[in-house]
Amino acid sequence: MTNFIPIFPLNVVLYPGEILNLHIFEPRYRELVKECSGNNKSFGIPAVINGQVAEFGTLVNIKEIVREYENGEMDIISQGTVVFRILEIIKEIPGKLYSGAIVNYPENSEVYQKKELMQVVLKAIRELHRVLNISKDFRKPDEELNAYDLAHHAGLSMEEEYELLGLFREEQRQEYLKRHLGKVLPVVAEMEVLKERVKLNGHFKNLSSFRF
Repeated sequence: MTNFIPIFPLNVVLYPGEILNLHIFEPRYRELVKECSGNNKSFGIPAVINGQVAEFGTLVNIKEIVREYENGEMDIISQGTVVFRILEIIKEIPGKLYSGAIVNYPENSEVYQKKELMQVVLKAIRELHRVLNISKDFRKPDEELNAYDLAHHAGLSMEEEYELLGLFREEQRQEYLKRHLGKVLPVVAEMEVLKERVKLNGHFKNLSSFRF
């Protein structure tokens, strides 16, 4: 399916199902939000990578306008729905302040193809968080989690998060996270060992002598 959507480019990678809280202050996006909210329509958030609007983004619905300020600014809660591909950006729309794009929606499998693979990914992420002394609540039972739920918690760079957005099979996304964590965990673990060594420097040490 191909259609036209208003777009709100942001320096963020948003995934389907993800909640994003936004403070809307620019006049063009205040207009966009007002129109989409009033007409129960979605808008697109394409990722901005290295100062350029990227090919892929995520369609979002406005769940709630939490607050409207006297100057017209707003706080909103939005939620990602599906990934889109930009075919053409329409920078100027007659009578509108905001821009738009002609997009299509790549076929995207979110079926859990390998539960065993997801368990490996989850175990690695929890080990990463343990080493970094981070506590995370994914707010879903393990069996309901998918790669999109975990991507922001795996230590990916923004460019890597965008690469994952461009993968359209759940198994591919899980494999991507597994490979990434396989590279990151040994590095983080070594840093933790180094940190402990630095802590010991200057302290009295209780060491056993070497017996000849």
